[in-house]
Amino acid sequence: MEHAIASRTALGAAAHRAVHQTLDAACVFKDPLARAILGDDAEPMIARVTERLEGRRLRHFIALRSRFAEDCAGRAIDAGVRQIIVLGAGLDTFAYRLQPREGLQVFELDHPVSQQDKRRRLEEAGVFEPAHVAYVPHDFESGAMAPALIGAGFNPARRSFVMWLGVTPYLTEDAVFGTLSELARLPAGVEIVFDYPNPVESIPDPAARTALEELARRAAELGEPFRCALETEALHARAQALGYVEVEDHDGGSLAARYLPDPKGVSLGRGGHVVRLATR
Repeated sequence: MEHAIASRTALGAAAHRAVHQTLDAACVFKDPLARAILGDDAEPMIARVTERLEGRRLRHFIALRSRFAEDCAGRAIDAGVRQIIVLGAGLDTFAYRLQPREGLQVFELDHPVSQQDKRRRLEEAGVFEPAHVAYVPHDFESGAMAPALIGAGFNPARRSFVMWLGVTPYLTEDAVFGTLSELARLPAGVEIVFDYPNPVESIPDPAARTALEELARRAAELGEPFRCALETEALHARAQALGYVEVEDHDGGSLAARYLPDPKGVSLGRGGHVVRLATR
């Protein structure tokens, strides 16, 4: 993304979450703050994502990835994890819907311009910034994130859960695996959920392939081009080599079968995946 401009693709993701609350009656994922955080951009952004032919497919995938990630986060918190890291937080509202727990901290890492834009939107929407949220400026292409996290109060000696949604396509492959490597080295262990696309030429479903190509085209027009796509088996092998001992990978179809009341009515195709990795 252009460093002086807040992420435009983050606006699109929030708009899809907002539309899911109305057109789909939040059947997968409830986010009552999605529309509010869009502020004055709500009406044009919602109209834009609703009118696109591939909008329903993308909307369902965004809702499904958020539901899966937040379900995993909830289980981690119930198991005693008290450090949540949201990488490339964008306009994600998880931290503001989260029930406070003693000792719970949420570290939102993002580019400082996008972070400032989000905080402005929260203030204008009247959304309170809870005490458990810490804002950590970070550029994934610039190197290690540990110093910034520790400076914000993060404790590497405590196990962490990481959410990283809607980010990896916009990074270089080196930055993606550099981040995974750094997280894998945390001494107390880590669990991470993130999404990624397969290379477009490997996607057998023509509709899914066309939808991904169109999404990449629009992202490039916004100044946020796709830079990384990963082969699933190669990702799993590299993750295991980094020290991740649990690998759980879902494409849109398997997530739909898990969460949608009528998965047969939804065609998500292959190409977009959500993966959970964990170290010991």
